[in-house]
Amino acid sequence: MSNELKALSTNSKFLLLFLLFLQFTLDITVLFDVPVVRQVIGFLCLTFIPGFIILKLLKFDKLDNLELVLFSAGFSIALIVLASLFINEIGSTLNVLHPLSLIPLLTILNILILTGGVLAYLKGINEEKRKNESNRKSPFMIIFLCLPILSVIGATSAVTYGNNTVLLLLIVLISASFIISVLSNKLTSPNIYPLAIFAFAIALLYHSSFISNYIVPFGSDVPGEFFVFKTVEANAHWISTSLPAMSPWYSRQNAMLSITILPTIYKKILNIDPSWVFKILYPLIFSLVPLGLYQIWQTYVGKKYAFISAFLFIAFEPFYTEMLGLNRQMIAEVFFVLLLLVLLKKEIKPTNKMVSFMIFSFALITSHYALAVIFLFFISSALVILIIMKHPSKTITVPMVILFFVIMFAWYIYTSKSAAFNSILEYGDHVYRQLNDFFNPASRGEEVLTGLGLTKSPSIWNTISRIFSYLTQAFIVFGFIELIIKRTKIRVKNEYFIFSTIAVIFLAMLILIPGLANTLKMTRFYHILLFFLAPLCVVGAESIIKILSKQERQLIVYALLLIVLTPYFLFQTEFVFEVVGSDSWSIPLSGYRMNPLRLYAQYGYMDSYSVYGAHWLSNNTVVKDKALYADDETLTNVLTTYASVYKGYPLSNVTILTNNSIVYLSTLNVIYGVIPFGSLSCDTNNLSIFDDLNLIYDNGGSEVYQDKP
Repeated sequence: MSNELKALSTNSKFLLLFLLFLQFTLDITVLFDVPVVRQVIGFLCLTFIPGFIILKLLKFDKLDNLELVLFSAGFSIALIVLASLFINEIGSTLNVLHPLSLIPLLTILNILILTGGVLAYLKGINEEKRKNESNRKSPFMIIFLCLPILSVIGATSAVTYGNNTVLLLLIVLISASFIISVLSNKLTSPNIYPLAIFAFAIALLYHSSFISNYIVPFGSDVPGEFFVFKTVEANAHWISTSLPAMSPWYSRQNAMLSITILPTIYKKILNIDPSWVFKILYPLIFSLVPLGLYQIWQTYVGKKYAFISAFLFIAFEPFYTEMLGLNRQMIAEVFFVLLLLVLLKKEIKPTNKMVSFMIFSFALITSHYALAVIFLFFISSALVILIIMKHPSKTITVPMVILFFVIMFAWYIYTSKSAAFNSILEYGDHVYRQLNDFFNPASRGEEVLTGLGLTKSPSIWNTISRIFSYLTQAFIVFGFIELIIKRTKIRVKNEYFIFSTIAVIFLAMLILIPGLANTLKMTRFYHILLFFLAPLCVVGAESIIKILSKQERQLIVYALLLIVLTPYFLFQTEFVFEVVGSDSWSIPLSGYRMNPLRLYAQYGYMDSYSVYGAHWLSNNTVVKDKALYADDETLTNVLTTYASVYKGYPLSNVTILTNNSIVYLSTLNVIYGVIPFGSLSCDTNNLSIFDDLNLIYDNGGSEVYQDKP
């Protein structure tokens, strides 16, 4: 007994000494601004250490290594945001001008880690031994570890030299690695599946993120997100009611702590360029989502099928394009997955389950309002179904649903002038008004019609791409049928079975109810629904083989999945379109030959010409006292992001300037001579307004004009 107590004390002392050393190293590197070390240690201390300490204090039992990483990250991010929010509100009460500046944030981080370490020492917490099914190393581990590096090199080569060879090689290597991982148990083993999933995910995310030195919106909301982040970072203070001049759209962004307080913390502690907070750190955190899904799925369909399902989830194009323009959703999805893990993992003690649910619920709600509503829909629907089926669940309870509902609506009503709450009502009203067009297929939106095969395919290559997409959807349908008929054989518990059923019903609603898919965008909805539907794809493939063959042949199932998913991935990444020279939407692979209107207007691509011009405009003119004119896309993307200007007047072929005007022209306008407006465009040289203006700035790619004196 005395030996056990001695070992317990030794481990607790080691943990405390380790935390003291880590925190001392962070403080020194921050105070002396030691490059690289400050960023690495700071990221670890912010993203994992506080959560790791919480897991120790709460004595989470039966967590494997992957779950330890996931829960540590979730608790850490949630706690540092909560602590910083507390500092912010206390600072506001005490009239402290900059509560979110470096010293207060570093102080609260020290308090969190050191207090937690001391408590862990006093409680004598021992390090748990974790199971590892196999310690066998795979030669493919080196390849997996090299994929993210290759991704960064390839993207840098593409943006600097216009050479996409390395990126094409990256796509081939990911495909080959996936095939070998599925077919060979000698070269790879199940214990490295999480590493493979992480490598695939971060490589694909970085191959898009690093394609420019600046923010790339991919047609999404990141300019507005970056604007509210920069506002909070510059003021070192988050105003919960939002700034008076903000429109409702910006007020909704301001209510989300995932893009206001969280990036401010990373920026202040790590001292990195604000753009790279979104371009490096957020994708790195987002890569935890497929890992969390793999952890959930492998309980029900096994490690191999869970790995294949995770690849399908990653392969879907919005994961590494559209999501990079939705930073608040990236963070929210981490907490969405963690909440599912908390609900579905039976081994978590009831007290720890409730604590985790409360913390992750608050984090999800303050990260993304639409995803919070979707999660509420899932858990409330599941609760109702369980009650109707007379199968009460200890996992999903009435108090949990009520708690989530209360926190959500309290936050959305009492922050940013109820902007988030009002938007939910507006979306509901939009769908209600669209019901009159129930029998009009066009009311579902072009993406839904394309998914149903009701729109014309632009080329034979697009047709082939759609075929593989339809095959994955057909597998999901067969998988759902198999789930209903033989759910006991694939070990699906009540809660997950119900979640999958709700996901299928939700997908049907998106197709049937006019306007519903347009409230968020069908691709984003489908990306979220793959949280539940992706495993059904592999189950469906297995059921098809069972129908065609009397004997169960596992190798044939793998072959069928590879025959479908590998080309699906190659088409989704636009690899095939680039190789054959067809029309491609991939900026990393085909940006060098892409139509300028698509690249700069639809995707919002920003280059140094436009960004430098935006910086000059912000630093050398008083925009608020002048009428600023630029084309719609430039106002939305470049000027919002890098000039902190969120309103202006659109420039078109019918524009009439007012007195005291400034006109900003971006790369698209100057080099390519095009001014987009709506679905139309005009030639820059055809505008007569420049006759009455003086050129006051020109860097060869962007120009600024003002009234003649």
